[in-house]
Amino acid sequence: MFKAIRTRLASRLSAVSRSVARRLLQREDGAAAIEFGLVAAPFLALTFAIVETALVFFAGQYLETVAADSSRLIMTGQAQTQGWSQSQFLTQVCAKVVALFSCNSLIADVQSYTAYSGTNTSLPLSDGHLTFPTDGQGKPITSYNPGVPGSIVVMRLMYQWPVWVWFPGLSALSNMSSKQRLLMATAAFSNEPYQ
Repeated sequence: MFKAIRTRLASRLSAVSRSVARRLLQREDGAAAIEFGLVAAPFLALTFAIVETALVFFAGQYLETVAADSSRLIMTGQAQTQGWSQSQFLTQVCAKVVALFSCNSLIADVQSYTAYSGTNTSLPLSDGHLTFPTDGQGKPITSYNPGVPGSIVVMRLMYQWPVWVWFPGLSALSNMSSKQRLLMATAAFSNEPYQ
């Protein structure tokens, strides 16, 4: 008698569990939430990476504009005739920077040459570090030689832009070991006969 009751209960429980399982599999209430949970993290990471890439390109173009405007101060002889030092020249450059860059982190390297073939326009990086020597405060020591009338001058403006979105192994925006991107704008020109 107990065997018959146990068999009957087992068959009813398996029928109930099959119907419960069938109903659970047919429900679609939480499917959208689960799918969004699976897709949300990669979607947000991709969105932030796209925004940051756009900001890096915008900042690079803005630095190019500042370099083009600032190079005119040397090309027309304003920096030379007024006897500006490197810090005074940087002050004039910072006057052209609106709000995208911190003037304290802006680096200017101005060198004079006799021929275009000997100019240096390369990115001053080696193994993710600046190749300039540094002072006691860690700031790079760069050249400032605006030249004389007719000199060939190369002016490089640089800024270490912080990279916020990065993935291990996918740090294409960062070209420095400190998870920053060195933005550089170069202007090469001949000084006008300004005297």
